[in-house]
Amino acid sequence: MLRTKRNQESHGGSERWLVTYADLITLLLIFFIVMYSLGQLDLEKFKYLSQSLSQAMGGGGMVLMNGGPSAAIGKSGSKSPMTDINQLDSIKLSDIKEQLTSYIDKSSLQTKVSVTSEDRGVVISFQEEVLFVIGSSELTQQASKIIGQIAPMLRKVPNYVRVEGHTCNLPIHSPIYPSNWELSSARATTVVKELINKHSFPPERLSASAYGEYRPMVPNDTEAHRQMNRRVDIVILRNEYQVAEPGSSTNK
Repeated sequence: MLRTKRNQESHGGSERWLVTYADLITLLLIFFIVMYSLGQLDLEKFKYLSQSLSQAMGGGGMVLMNGGPSAAIGKSGSKSPMTDINQLDSIKLSDIKEQLTSYIDKSSLQTKVSVTSEDRGVVISFQEEVLFVIGSSELTQQASKIIGQIAPMLRKVPNYVRVEGHTCNLPIHSPIYPSNWELSSARATTVVKELINKHSFPPERLSASAYGEYRPMVPNDTEAHRQMNRRVDIVILRNEYQVAEPGSSTNK
């Protein structure tokens, strides 16, 4: 009787390893199921998600759209159509920037007009004295000539164009312009009207913005710096920013 009991205990202890082995097999099965599921990721949905994130972040999400190694066979290095569109847009903006820079250099306007590339697009910045008399929103003869030269370049690309008015922090009080808001708004609108009325620029591609004294390029601590802040910027927006612009509901 004692021998039989010992044999049963010995037999039961020798089979305990099966429990641990079964647990291990179960964990391995779960691991391979998870890995298989990741390998079947819907890359098309991920592509559209990455495009939406890129536009929402102003291009900051472009890293998601770059072609690279893929977990799915045959998908490695593929590019989305949106990537190609943005690349073509960048090439066009680079070309027009070169044309504008060449014109500014030939016209000896380098100290008063600048062309820069920003995340939002190409920015042409005119200091106040190039376009207006101080405290006025009426274009000078020189301003009309300059706008007439750059208007054909702007029309070459289908991008939206935003005209932005800026001032320094010196207060203005007049019957026409009670504050810098009105002055900056009037100047931006004047440039927009010049482009439309005299150079047949498509009005649906234009907008005017007023920033007053609140978007300075440099601190308003010297007169030289205040002159830099009194400016009008013409911004050729990248195509990806068109999603943030209100669209027209008119059927054409």
